[in-house]
Amino acid sequence: MTERPSYILFITDQQRVDHLGCYGHPVLQTPNIDEMAEQGVAYDRFYVASPVCMPNRASLLTCRMPSSHGVRSLGIPLAHHNVTFVETLRAAGYDTAMIGKSHLQNLTDWPPQIEPRRYRKGYRTPPDELAQAIRSDLDNSDYQVERQPFWTRDDATAPTPYYGFDHVDLVLRHGTMNGGDYEIWLRTVAPEVIPLRGRDRQLPHEYVCPQAIRTLVPEEYYSTTYIADRACEWLEGRKGNSKPFFLMVSWPDPHHPFNPPGRYWDMYRPEDMVVPPAFLVNDWDPPEYVKIAERDRARDRTLGQKSGWTVAVSKREALEARALTCGMITMIDDAVGRVREAAQAADVVHNTVQMFTSDHGDHLGDHRLLFKGAEQYDTLTHVPFIWADPNGRQGVRCSALAQTIDIGTTILEHAKIEAPDGMHGQALSVAGGAERVAALIQYDTQRTQEAFGSEPRAHTIIHDRWRLTLYRGTCQNELFDLEDDPGEMRNLWESEAHAGVKYGLIEKLAELEVDAIDRVPSPTAQG
Repeated sequence: MTERPSYILFITDQQRVDHLGCYGHPVLQTPNIDEMAEQGVAYDRFYVASPVCMPNRASLLTCRMPSSHGVRSLGIPLAHHNVTFVETLRAAGYDTAMIGKSHLQNLTDWPPQIEPRRYRKGYRTPPDELAQAIRSDLDNSDYQVERQPFWTRDDATAPTPYYGFDHVDLVLRHGTMNGGDYEIWLRTVAPEVIPLRGRDRQLPHEYVCPQAIRTLVPEEYYSTTYIADRACEWLEGRKGNSKPFFLMVSWPDPHHPFNPPGRYWDMYRPEDMVVPPAFLVNDWDPPEYVKIAERDRARDRTLGQKSGWTVAVSKREALEARALTCGMITMIDDAVGRVREAAQAADVVHNTVQMFTSDHGDHLGDHRLLFKGAEQYDTLTHVPFIWADPNGRQGVRCSALAQTIDIGTTILEHAKIEAPDGMHGQALSVAGGAERVAALIQYDTQRTQEAFGSEPRAHTIIHDRWRLTLYRGTCQNELFDLEDDPGEMRNLWESEAHAGVKYGLIEKLAELEVDAIDRVPSPTAQG
């Protein structure tokens, strides 16, 4: 039997498509990831299923849209009745490992932000177990693994298989306050570093952008290094092991806070960063959500110091955030290089596909915004994807549309394993599949927001040169020409000249939504 291929998936958190050397960044140095692109296929139009961590990571694992796997927004753990492509690989004889960030379950104990239902006077209210239309056990002990209290136990370790992964080294949260296996390791090998981790303990600096923290944590004890170390050790342990494997190496960076350690802090200068177009034009009429964000930030300059939601920023703040983000990405690139060298030393590279992607992006000053929110700009939805197969095409740029949900189905097709019924992803051309005609993106959030209304949702279609978004709530819908207006500065929704395009895209969006409706579980009889 021909030797079966293995797979390494590198994934980052909150890294937009244009923040890699191989995707055109004029300053950022990422030679190791660039080398992967040179050795494989780089997708130039790769989109998320949802521009938020939990929903898109659940879509990555299940190859399904958020409306089907149930993780519609942050705060909803991935229910174990969902089948992951990793479980399918494992059942076919693959060794499976995840090292780093998972975020398939809740990280915090903070109460939900959804507005409580107000029951009418004189009406009987349903008991708690009947208060929602679907029964759920998502708050029981099976879904506490990524919360901090779980890791205070003396015997704390993630139960395996964890969504299909037999080996798990978890790194929880962001910045330097990471938990899980990483924190246990840090307390064991370098307890003196623990008091250095907080935002209140940092080196002096002159940066003013929200969540710029010059950490005291040394590079060798930072989570990016820990993840690379564990991945290298796992690969070294495979010497002489002929079983195929799937390894996911998942970094919490370059997600805010912006705290690249050591030499990575001042590796890039704000003045060398590209100024976002919104700071260069005088005739841009911002959408209402930008105006509200700027008004709120003018009233309270501390907004964004701890929150992870969209805030308005100045040009200086935007350039600082970009420079620090570049430092964090270069540190990841160095870590990618180490893992690739470990794969070479373990003699597995000749038949191992290596991939790189991210779970979503960050405004980083575009449209004068920072972080992420209900906005559906390309800066949040468009991410890199590289497929480097040592036995496949090399040095190829692919302009076909593809999405996060396609990664798992492409791996299964490439490994000659039938995908479970009901997966929405489709195999990409690198595995002999057909390319996607359009991309569907679903966004949902708990938070009521002035610009978007109560429990806002946004559903987006990317088709040909167009991006169309329908917002549930108070926000105006959007239509952008990504070819003539790549910065998405001119909303064409009200343009009579584009009415035909708009209605055609709405019809295609409806078709995609119909395709995403579950057809599983399958019928058990004719009726």
